[in-house]
Amino acid sequence: MNTFDKLGLSAELVRAVAEQGYSTPTPIQSQAIPAVLAGGDLLAAAQTGTGKTAGFTLPLLQQLSARRLSGRRHPIRALILAPTRELAAQIGDSVTAYGRHLPLKSAVIFGGVSCVPQKAALRQGVDILIATPGRLLDLHNQQCLDLRQVEILVLDEADRMLDMGFIHDIRRVLALLPASRQNLLFSATFSDDIRRLADGLLNRPTVIEVARRNTPAEAVEQRVYPVDKSQKRALLSYLIGSRNWQQVLVFTRTKHGANRLAEQLAKDGLSSAAIHGNKSQGARTKALADFKAGRVRVLVATDIAARGLDIDQLPQVVNYELPNVPEDYVHRIGRTGRAGHSGEAVSLVSPDEIKLLRDIERLLKRSLPQEQVSGFVAPAVASSEASAPRPATAPGNRQQPRRRRSAGASRNTDRQVSTASRR
Repeated sequence: MNTFDKLGLSAELVRAVAEQGYSTPTPIQSQAIPAVLAGGDLLAAAQTGTGKTAGFTLPLLQQLSARRLSGRRHPIRALILAPTRELAAQIGDSVTAYGRHLPLKSAVIFGGVSCVPQKAALRQGVDILIATPGRLLDLHNQQCLDLRQVEILVLDEADRMLDMGFIHDIRRVLALLPASRQNLLFSATFSDDIRRLADGLLNRPTVIEVARRNTPAEAVEQRVYPVDKSQKRALLSYLIGSRNWQQVLVFTRTKHGANRLAEQLAKDGLSSAAIHGNKSQGARTKALADFKAGRVRVLVATDIAARGLDIDQLPQVVNYELPNVPEDYVHRIGRTGRAGHSGEAVSLVSPDEIKLLRDIERLLKRSLPQEQVSGFVAPAVASSEASAPRPATAPGNRQQPRRRRSAGASRNTDRQVSTASRR
């Protein structure tokens, strides 16, 4: 059996990994760790939830600790760029946890919060800096940091950074770094844009591709619920309450929609919070902390959070509205079914989203199973390739609306659901 101590990691790192509760490396870790330790550049594609953060933080920590500099000063020797504040903070937590037995210092800098404590941390010296591009350039322009001694550069979720328009910031950062360095580029997909970025950045890289392009985690059970747009919120509340979902991440398209839905769910008796780009960093951090701790049952998010959230064993993800970009569907549902755990991804689809559903199914090269809940208007949303919806019975004595049964639907596929009251 493959174990971390067989990957060439130091005793201090193996000990820290064990203290985090891990003993067996994931496929991306098994391949990436030896490649990074060999000192060459790396281009890696891995889905979210595969353990890729440890895949670069562990060998990075080992590389730096093996080449300790003399003196008490800590110049920035490793730079990790991330697209979102949440992801940067989570990478920082991983660096701290895995490096707890090593004499290395790290700091995380991102926008949305005061830069005063970040400047103070930089003045004290930092071996490893985790940053979002905007705040990094801002502090560099204020002459608060020096990147001329960076030995290792990591671009995490590089495809997301390109999607968010950070390419020009990335190029400005690259111009501040020494020409001779090790480059590690991690991406969920190997898109054409990523390959162009890699061609200009990486020198004869080792290429690792753990998952097929745009393939959602196999451990995620996916299901579509056809529903009229006006009944989406009621159906969502019913599903959460009747099926006793205790931790649910819900995606909307807009910031306003996220706020409104969180308020409506709270009125239904479901503790909820919204997280999106217009929220202050303090509010976003609190909402995420409350969600992880179970104080908030439903976290409503926009796509800005689709890649930045790392929640252990998140059981359910709901697409309250389908994303306009099919690839974002893969990123969203990648929040569940992580690190070997199973997960469920539910999409509430109204007639105006039929084209979006078809685009997603074409990307996945499969149709998504559909299910109806009685008492909710469920117009047909199936694409020509998708399977017919399966009715499910909701509680109460309401008469189920008469619906035309799809030609391919079996009369014996009715599925009973819990009779818990709608919340």
